[in-house]
Amino acid sequence: MLDPITIIKTAGLIGVFLVIFSESGLFFGFFLPGDTLLFASGLFASRGYFPLSILILGCGLAAILGYHFSYWTGKKIGRKLFERKASFFFNKKGIDAAENFYTKYGPLTIIAARFIPFIRTFAPVIAGVAEMKYRTFFIFNLIGGVLWATFVPTVGYYFGGLIPNPDRYIFPIVIFIISISFLPIILKLIYNLLFKRS
Repeated sequence: MLDPITIIKTAGLIGVFLVIFSESGLFFGFFLPGDTLLFASGLFASRGYFPLSILILGCGLAAILGYHFSYWTGKKIGRKLFERKASFFFNKKGIDAAENFYTKYGPLTIIAARFIPFIRTFAPVIAGVAEMKYRTFFIFNLIGGVLWATFVPTVGYYFGGLIPNPDRYIFPIVIFIISISFLPIILKLIYNLLFKRS
């Protein structure tokens, strides 16, 4: 059911939009194949299954609305969880750390998180918990959502136009996309291990 080809063939564009919204806006969304679904949808658009413009517009709107829903969930509900009696997952120090982080790196995080699986799902809800200014969140969510929903399907679209039967290469492409998505995190960890030992 999580195979992007199955989602596209069984649920069409509506299914794609719902998955993109869910991955962006719901807590369990990190299980869903956001990047690979966008790329595969671009491949299908190159073969005439649906217009690329409608795909980009719908996915962009779903991604932006999903982040808004997640942000307000964090702002209205998430903070209460952290302000309850301290536990392993929820404690006041977590709020303080999140507020400090989003004060320094919030706008960049909202954009960059779009391109990193797992982090993409949790970035907006943490922004809400940290009470990131809504105006700032709104602007950079818009930028990040448009960039992500435009870039990934467009790459898939042009890839599909260059290679015959591109759906035969979906699995290695998925592995490649996931690897590239996690590359910044891996490089950061390597840098910390090599140069920040104390």
